Amino acid sequence: MKKYFICLSIVLFSFYGFSAFSQQAKKLTVLTDTKGPAIPKAMWGIFFEDINFSADGGLYAELIKNRSFEFTKPLMGWKEITANGGAGNTLIINRGEANANNPRFARITVKTQAGAYGLANEGFRGMGLLKDKKYNFSILARKQSGNLKIRIEAIGVDNKLIGKAELNNFTGEWAKYTASFICTATDAKAHLNVYFEGPGTVDVDMASLFPQDTYKGRPNGLRADLAEKLAALKPGFMRFPGGCIVEGRDLANRYQWKKTVGDIGDRELIINRWNTEFANRSAPDYFQSYGLGFFEYFQLAEDIGAEPLPILNCGMACQYNTGEVVPLDQIDPFIQDALDLVEFANGATSTKWGGLRAAMGHPKPFNLKMMGVGNEQWDEQYLDRYKLFAKTLKAKYPGIKLITSSGPSPEGKRFDYLHAELTKEKADFLDEHYYQAPEWFMNNASRYDNYDRKGPKIFAGEYAAHIKDTKNNDAEYKNTWISALAEAAFMTGLERNADVVQMASYAPLLAHVDAWQWRPDLIWFDNLRSVGTPNYYVQQLYSTNKGTHVIPIKMNGNIIAGKDSLYSSASIDADMHQLIIKIVNTSAKAQAVEFDLQGKVKPKKTYSLVTLSSADKFTYNTLDAPTKISPVQRSGNIASGKILSNLEPMSVNVFRVSLGI
Repeated sequence: MKKYFICLSIVLFSFYGFSAFSQQAKKLTVLTDTKGPAIPKAMWGIFFEDINFSADGGLYAELIKNRSFEFTKPLMGWKEITANGGAGNTLIINRGEANANNPRFARITVKTQAGAYGLANEGFRGMGLLKDKKYNFSILARKQSGNLKIRIEAIGVDNKLIGKAELNNFTGEWAKYTASFICTATDAKAHLNVYFEGPGTVDVDMASLFPQDTYKGRPNGLRADLAEKLAALKPGFMRFPGGCIVEGRDLANRYQWKKTVGDIGDRELIINRWNTEFANRSAPDYFQSYGLGFFEYFQLAEDIGAEPLPILNCGMACQYNTGEVVPLDQIDPFIQDALDLVEFANGATSTKWGGLRAAMGHPKPFNLKMMGVGNEQWDEQYLDRYKLFAKTLKAKYPGIKLITSSGPSPEGKRFDYLHAELTKEKADFLDEHYYQAPEWFMNNASRYDNYDRKGPKIFAGEYAAHIKDTKNNDAEYKNTWISALAEAAFMTGLERNADVVQMASYAPLLAHVDAWQWRPDLIWFDNLRSVGTPNYYVQQLYSTNKGTHVIPIKMNGNIIAGKDSLYSSASIDADMHQLIIKIVNTSAKAQAVEFDLQGKVKPKKTYSLVTLSSADKFTYNTLDAPTKISPVQRSGNIASGKILSNLEPMSVNVFRVSLGI
């Protein structure tokens, strides 16, 4: 009898408790039959710029810095070394026009029979080497005299030998020589010694060290863990190569795509514009080798299933720096670069640039559909140059969509001017950038709800919530939960208006913890490890739970964009026959909600739920603690077409419901 009363009490408590929960819950109506705008396949993408050592020292897996002696200081990254009484010298020779893109090489002379003389390379804030993994060394060399041997040594931070290989039998003609070794220990801060033994002289160039294990197993390819994190986002597009790096501090330092394709040894290295941009984060050793160039960008986009979105210089340098412009009567070479890029990406192998693509190993076109004209430019000088680009490009390639600048800010005179003028020009896309405080993102979640549907489409090309600076020694600390939470709230408004906002990407993408210039960033890494920030997981939740069409979700007949600290959007995945609800609770308190799923097609009996949350808005992930904020999977039951849920404080929640067919 006692057991019976206990069970009855539990049943009654559960019933009345459930009823009370239902009565107190905020009621949200989801109209599953009302199919709204289609959500573009390329809705959520990634933005790549070579900032924070994202390319050399990051995604591009080369471990040797200044491999061809082309830095402003030819031996930057290198230092002379000797062993066992050896002696010698290094002479940097400049070939000038004989090899204009890679003019310098090193002439190494060893003066002693015994011992060794050589050069040590420090890598990019050290070299990350893994135990039991294979590493491939290569070098261009030609013998001048004697019969020198090259001894390669990987040296750990404790000065212990952890890998070695040898090269010999050099001839009097330039040739590539290769050797490999397997590391005997893991070290994040190793370096490489390149010793020369035996009296004589040898010329060397393009010294290189790559891990055997690269993304997709491509020789001299991309760092696998970073590329895999990009692929895990399932991006709809990939924007490259920036960003302000497209403009350059001056036009001489602008990004020129033609210098980044073809043979690696023929690509002309230039200084990276971010090397001294910020005095407090100066990096005078920051250059662009262009080992990661336009071909590799297109290839990566294809590998991860993303539409390529290249951005080209429009004849304007960064207006925050020199503000140089090319006169309008001299703009033709810049426009020709754009025309030739379409040919490189899409042209037949019989064409000049399509033939180069094929020679590089990709005869099949990359299927380029869109291109950006300039980055963050403003005022009349940009508009004048855009018009010339658009006139020529649209005449020859009418199917290519053009992305245009709306300036560096999401409001103000510059923004208003370009928005009005480019609307008159019937521009395809306006590229809007938002680097604002978390409060701005939450306050602007309804930014596009009443947007003119006849105007240009919007590309939310760069955005990140920036918290105010506080004292903290961790590089990753600006990627706090409150910044990610605010972005998630804002993104409900982007998705809700997918007929207007058709692409969006967080920026910047990557940052080295020992060599950053800008933060926050989506993914942090050191020489061996990488970590997804809370912002990364927000982006991933949206991109992997996109749906095919927007559907209405309302509370008391109103769009949910900040009311009672709630933000929401909903979609149908017509291919998977699923309903997807995204709801963000920015309150510090839990909130009970009831979703009323209204429609002819009834939901199945259960739902899945993925949640990101933290009670501390200043929590962030680090390389040492990478999962403080990461997705948590749950499931629950659906009763009478309703979902009852208690949203955790400061949480992002994604519900998926299978619909009967």
